[in-house]
Amino acid sequence: MNKMADLNNQFGIGTELIFESGAGGQIIATINNEQASASIALQGAHLMTWEPIGTAPVIWLSPAARFAPGKSIRGGVPICWPWFGAHSKDTDFPAHGFARTTEWHVINSASLPDDATQITFELTTADIPTLQWPHPTSVQYQITIGKTLSLALITRNTGQREITISEALHTYFAVSDVRNITIAGLDGCHYLDKVDNMREKQQLGDVTFTGEVDRVYINTEADCVIRDPALSRQIHINKTGSHSTVVWNPWIDKATQMGDMGEDGYLRMVCVESANAVKNSVTIQPGNEHRLMVNYSVGPL
Repeated sequence: MNKMADLNNQFGIGTELIFESGAGGQIIATINNEQASASIALQGAHLMTWEPIGTAPVIWLSPAARFAPGKSIRGGVPICWPWFGAHSKDTDFPAHGFARTTEWHVINSASLPDDATQITFELTTADIPTLQWPHPTSVQYQITIGKTLSLALITRNTGQREITISEALHTYFAVSDVRNITIAGLDGCHYLDKVDNMREKQQLGDVTFTGEVDRVYINTEADCVIRDPALSRQIHINKTGSHSTVVWNPWIDKATQMGDMGEDGYLRMVCVESANAVKNSVTIQPGNEHRLMVNYSVGPL
């Protein structure tokens, strides 16, 4: 278990990076530098907020989010790992894997020359529930907070046999009104429509929202752009090591059933997830690693 005093002594950086107690007993890494502010829960290494100086929040955290041991936080950037969606063989295992509800270890922090702040988390084989994942594996997660938000999820196969993972950085973006935004970059891509019994379809033009959307775009390494006219901004999503993009908004009926989206919360968010999911799972040979990396930046529309 991480101890706050030890964390601050070993990894704190003045007022730039401080470990604090948060709701529900969570330990939170709070970052404030010349470029941006952010907050990260050690449970799940869960980035909750990122706000570049002079802009509205870019990452959406539900006002009704619940903070409790072993429970995923609604909003931010949950880590789906080492499987995406339901487990392929045992439906009793948690959806989207266990990484988003496991407490991660901080292993490094740094104030970078460009005034950004970097923090690195790790799960080792000892942290991983062997009944759910009996494969010798370690995973590191590096978060760089600056004018750009950079995330790197690094899976290492430390065993003697190949492993196959699926994964996603399940990022919730803050938008003015999901009904009035568009997402560019996926025109012509094929996707599996989870709202329509996983039928395979093809995207025509930009993605727009008039109801529930739950799509896994497959075989795409394309960058995406969220265009938000009311906020006069666009959010650029640039990824590597990712062959799927998941786009999700639950719409009103499912959002109401969830209970932690907040009133009209579904209108204020959209998930655009850099992933390796369904047909794009990743096989890692013994001694090798796989890196899923994504950069987010904001510009005028």
